[in-house]
Amino acid sequence: MSDERLNRRDLLRAALISGAAASVGCNSAQPTPEPLAHESVAGPRPSPAPGERLSFREASATQAIERRVQSACQFCNCLCGLQVGVARDQVQRIEPLAPDADPVQRGQLCVKADLMAELVASGRRIRTPLLRAAGAKGDPSSRFEAVDWDTALERIAARWLELAQAGEARAIANRTTGRMLRGAGELIGRILQVLGSPNAHDVGPVCNDAGGDALRATFGLGAFTNGYGVDPLTGEEDLGQANYVLLLGTNQAETHPVTFDYVLRQARARGATLVAVDPRVTPTGALADRALLIRPGTDLAFALGLLSHVIEAELYDRAFVREHVLGFEALVTHLRERGYTPAWAAERTGIPAATLVEVAEGYARARPGAIYANAGISHQVNAFATYRALAALAAITGNVGRPGGGCNFMHNTWPGGLGLPPLEGPLPSPGPALPQGPDHFASAILDGEPYRLRAVMTQGNPLASSAGSARVREAFRALEHYVYTGLFMEESALYADVILPVASGLEFEGVYMRRDDRGIRWQAQAVPRVGEARTDVEVFVGLAQALARLDPDRAETWRAAARPEWADYGALWDAFVAHTPGAGGMTRARLRERTRPLRWPCPSTDHPGTSTLYLDHPGWYAAAEALGAPPGRRFLTPSGKVELTTPPLEAQLAALGHSALPVYFTHPETTGVHPRLATRPPLVDNPFEPGSLAPQASISEPCEPASRDAFPLVGAIGRSSVVHFAGVTHWTPTGKRLDGERVIQAHPRALARFGVADGGPGWVESPRGRVLGRAQATEGIREDTVFVPNGFGPSQTLAADVGRPRYAEVANALVDPRTFDTVSGQQAYKCFACRLSPGQDGGSTPGAPAAAGPR
Repeated sequence: MSDERLNRRDLLRAALISGAAASVGCNSAQPTPEPLAHESVAGPRPSPAPGERLSFREASATQAIERRVQSACQFCNCLCGLQVGVARDQVQRIEPLAPDADPVQRGQLCVKADLMAELVASGRRIRTPLLRAAGAKGDPSSRFEAVDWDTALERIAARWLELAQAGEARAIANRTTGRMLRGAGELIGRILQVLGSPNAHDVGPVCNDAGGDALRATFGLGAFTNGYGVDPLTGEEDLGQANYVLLLGTNQAETHPVTFDYVLRQARARGATLVAVDPRVTPTGALADRALLIRPGTDLAFALGLLSHVIEAELYDRAFVREHVLGFEALVTHLRERGYTPAWAAERTGIPAATLVEVAEGYARARPGAIYANAGISHQVNAFATYRALAALAAITGNVGRPGGGCNFMHNTWPGGLGLPPLEGPLPSPGPALPQGPDHFASAILDGEPYRLRAVMTQGNPLASSAGSARVREAFRALEHYVYTGLFMEESALYADVILPVASGLEFEGVYMRRDDRGIRWQAQAVPRVGEARTDVEVFVGLAQALARLDPDRAETWRAAARPEWADYGALWDAFVAHTPGAGGMTRARLRERTRPLRWPCPSTDHPGTSTLYLDHPGWYAAAEALGAPPGRRFLTPSGKVELTTPPLEAQLAALGHSALPVYFTHPETTGVHPRLATRPPLVDNPFEPGSLAPQASISEPCEPASRDAFPLVGAIGRSSVVHFAGVTHWTPTGKRLDGERVIQAHPRALARFGVADGGPGWVESPRGRVLGRAQATEGIREDTVFVPNGFGPSQTLAADVGRPRYAEVANALVDPRTFDTVSGQQAYKCFACRLSPGQDGGSTPGAPAAAGPR
């Protein structure tokens, strides 16, 4: 036998092909016999195409598909198109679109697509509204009783009206999540506006508000600047043209696998260079040409070092800078006076100066070059400043407004506001909103700072997602009135007074997730709702009607805030399109007929959508005009140019204790000697989050980090693998089976230093708490760094069904909620002082159904 080997699938395919060929040969040599009465005639079948998946399900009577529904994956910002096969109102299978239907996706799906069906079918879904009947908040034995929707919504409405009528409207707050139908946040904001509350908060401080704020300040729009695939304005590849790809704090191979496959294959075809910068060699770094292990929290120093060398080596784009950039000379002076050289950056980042020089020259010379950044930058105390430095790097090298370039800062919030008819009549004056960041909810509840919160509604799971989860638990235990909306009895649900069931992604139609490059798809409803679940849009339309019933003097205003007809999402989307100039061409009819995402801004139905923002092209100028720019203006800043620094921008940031040109500082708990940020009262208006407050900050002289002797390592929290997206996939059997254990990664010498066995149980402890996991030794991580996966929580009862452990504490218990990016409110999940210690056997071992560690 030769060295070539055939697996079972190869053998099976070969047998099928040879059988088909023999049958055809036989039929061509002999006359075809008449079929018997009990036989049916099925002509010759074509041979399977190379690479075709053979499922043997299509001809089965029990597996037959009655209808196929075009939908989209709800999990990550790849926004993969789906064909959902349905029979008897059940999901039979989930398949990708054909490769030519979306060349970026190219007929691919990652493991998470099938998990959407498991969310629908889960027996753990909340099926009806619930009211607290007994038990202390947070107690797993709390008892809830089922009620109808009117009763639940009127309970919420009555409490909110009671507070508003007592002059306490600002004590009411809502925090959204990214899982909602697009535009639900607009309805929430209108309802709170009528109440008089300024506290309609979004998920941005947990995701990537810092990137959006920095892009808006620099270029005029807070959105990913370039697009995947062919730009319809030019007919050429956009990001596929990149000759140099710089990936900072983004593990796209696991977090954005399908769009990263596009980036990777285009780079390989062009011979482009990929450089990944991260404290560990992630799967993305393993596929890159270079993986640079950076000290956690020092990406700002890395960016400043690159900027300095590009300028001193005169590698910047003189023509672009001269025509389009304000503040370049000030930047040159700033970098020189502060000594932000590659050698200076090397001391702080741990990356050799020669390597920094090579990266700076490679990126600057290889135009176009694309910068990608994600949570590894966003979840830092200096996130806004780091993104500003990266934006400056792209600008001075002429990589903005250019296919294949740009600042592709991922997980931005919705790229533009969705408009609705303005509310008429007198409305209460709301006053200032709480500062950005989930930790401020806890401070407002417990300490009344800057004022007290008394009623909160969330569409996410703040007990798992917020920094300093122990303090957040304390706050929600003390909160007077809490409304939880969700699919499952997550950690937060146990603290609720009212629980509302929501629909999963296959149970409604509309515009849901978006691709990072501002692309959206329309998805059809595939299956009926589970129980009495509603969409978030329907929840708030219903809540507006309950408020109208209980407050008849303002009934018409309440109904106008969330009109009854908008419960039909198609009607709501039509209203958005009619009142949002930048989305005027994104009609539902147009979206429904497409198999590829349509990218915002798209001002008219004859506009193809925008891939490269700020492109010197009539299509971009038309889009920019729709967004309010004067004719012919490329950038949407007040000056119409890229703004590195201007007097107004400097004044805005000076009010917060920062400057327009980034000054280096980092987290007080990272290793090494660095400047750090201190905050002081009073709170002031935040111009980057209009209507919100922010602390004033100051940057100290370099100093040693506190608690370094006791906690000598630096921890970082992130996605566990390609299997999971946030916490919701932990409620699926497949997700929990494939990735059901908290695997803590550390260098072998770090494990040995603390006596933790590779593969054994181990604790990660910070000054605020500790979490248990399974230790994994890896050479591909800095010796001073520990990686801790997020998403593992004590309420995930499904773990026992698949033989996986439950954990008593979420990873965010390790994080200091007082240390955050004061401009954007971004939480610093990627940097905290910690140490390791051996864990115990028993409850922490794989397969143990009981919670690991003390409860």
